[in-house]
Amino acid sequence: MNRQAQSAVLFVLGAALLHAGLTDLYLRYVKAGLRPLVLAAGVVLIATALATAWYEWRHKDHGEGPGEGHGEGHVHREPRVSWLLVLPLFALILVAPPALGSYSAMRTGTALQQAYGYQKLPADGPLRLGLADYAGRAVYEHGRGLAGRQITITGFAALDRSGAPYLVRMALNCCAADAQPVKVGLTGQVPPVLKPDGWLQVTGTYTAKRTKDSVNGGPIPYLQVTRAEPVPTPHDPYDETWNN
Repeated sequence: MNRQAQSAVLFVLGAALLHAGLTDLYLRYVKAGLRPLVLAAGVVLIATALATAWYEWRHKDHGEGPGEGHGEGHVHREPRVSWLLVLPLFALILVAPPALGSYSAMRTGTALQQAYGYQKLPADGPLRLGLADYAGRAVYEHGRGLAGRQITITGFAALDRSGAPYLVRMALNCCAADAQPVKVGLTGQVPPVLKPDGWLQVTGTYTAKRTKDSVNGGPIPYLQVTRAEPVPTPHDPYDETWNN
């Protein structure tokens, strides 16, 4: 591409990053904490595009062409089809991709890891926990502080090949490309029909029951369900608290 084309592509890419960073679109690609970097990258690309366009205009205004001084009497033109490379950038601006769901989750082993430490729980009363937080406490603390408590967690439904139900949250280290699932098995009063990828708020109690993930053999704890209600997809569909 010539410099005009380069500056145009850089400007569109920078605008796409700014649009993603100023809306919730960036959450479909990276974790929430990287928002400042997304915005900064957009600003840098737009500034580079404007500087490139100004440099090209300045040289043309002084009668300097890209072929002058080198014995070239013509300028090569790029095929117009190369502009099709810009289409994915417009798709980034206009279309929000869906978050990874049950299809990816059930074909990837659980990423549950033991945390460095868990926050102290209230002495009594119901608990509202992140799915990965519940899973970690159930597996690595053997349910200490959970037994006999009403517990509420949220995630999307997934079914394995045998039809067994799970509640899942995809966890991020950095971006959607490295997303991995954390899974909690459901037992008890599970709804008879579960729609994969449908988000649920599940209330129940801790149970010592657990199984091994069929993909990587990782531990999967269970929750004894007493109530399950559909909920809208959350603002941030990815769970980034699992590796804290």
